[in-house]
Amino acid sequence: MKICIVGAGAIGGILAARLAHSGHDVSAVARGAHLAAIRDHGLTLRAGETEFTVEIAASDDPADLGPQEFVIVTLKAPALPGIAPALTPLLGPGTCFVTAMNGVPWWFCQALAGPLTGRSLPSIDPDGALSETLKPDQLLGCVVHAGASVPEPGIIHHAAGDLFIVGDAGRKTTAPATQLAEAITNAGLTGRETDDIHGEIWLKLIGNMGMGPICALTGATLAGLARDSDARPIAAAMMQEAMDVGEALGLSINMSAEARIDLGAELGEFKPSILQDLELGRPLEIDAMVTVVAEMGEIANIATPTIDTVLALLRGRARLAGLY
Repeated sequence: MKICIVGAGAIGGILAARLAHSGHDVSAVARGAHLAAIRDHGLTLRAGETEFTVEIAASDDPADLGPQEFVIVTLKAPALPGIAPALTPLLGPGTCFVTAMNGVPWWFCQALAGPLTGRSLPSIDPDGALSETLKPDQLLGCVVHAGASVPEPGIIHHAAGDLFIVGDAGRKTTAPATQLAEAITNAGLTGRETDDIHGEIWLKLIGNMGMGPICALTGATLAGLARDSDARPIAAAMMQEAMDVGEALGLSINMSAEARIDLGAELGEFKPSILQDLELGRPLEIDAMVTVVAEMGEIANIATPTIDTVLALLRGRARLAGLY
């Protein structure tokens, strides 16, 4: 298959390296020193005892890469609106566009029933630009349960987890979703198809939204937050408010807030991406992970006082650092 990875950093790099290594025609949209290293030396993946390098086409201009069968976007959410118009040369007849990003994607409401049906949420698509610009023939979501980093340009360190859950944005089983999940599995990862990608996105969001912001504010790891008698109840309250919002909007979670914290803590002394971004001076994924839940709460007429308070503190911290 002809596959382009947009944002071949940590998670995108895992996919690019594994899929190329298994024989697919893979290209990547990257930039800066990372792009230069991929062009000059290839893309190297390190995972436990495994290490290999693949040669892939890479550019900072998607027009150089041409139409694809699959375009998999692994960017940070704040970066997508700025690059979206440049991605259209990657889209041809039958192209499947895959969002493998944290938070709620712009297409999330399209297949939902109830109060969210057909809505465009300002927190994730303020002027409707994403909905207007990105109109592929097929839309898929991908929920990633893996940890990775880029220790140096052109090098991907795959630290933990290998599950990539793929599903059609229409909440149904489709051939492209099956095809991509199988390709991911055959590449040495774990690909799984679902007919409810919205539920998978929401379940991951509950953990990211409830733990990540508090880790960013305190500097705690996920396991550290779970152990902290002051921070843990705040995380649990945020999660419960989000679960109440989801219940009102048809996004039920069969897991308690306490169990969701314990699940997140299984990653150990791991810094969530929003804390890593703060420490590295990168824009924070506040709106797609936290603001959107508060917005949904307003639509559902569900109060979210803890989320609102932590959101205000997180925005303040990010503004102080020049990252929001």
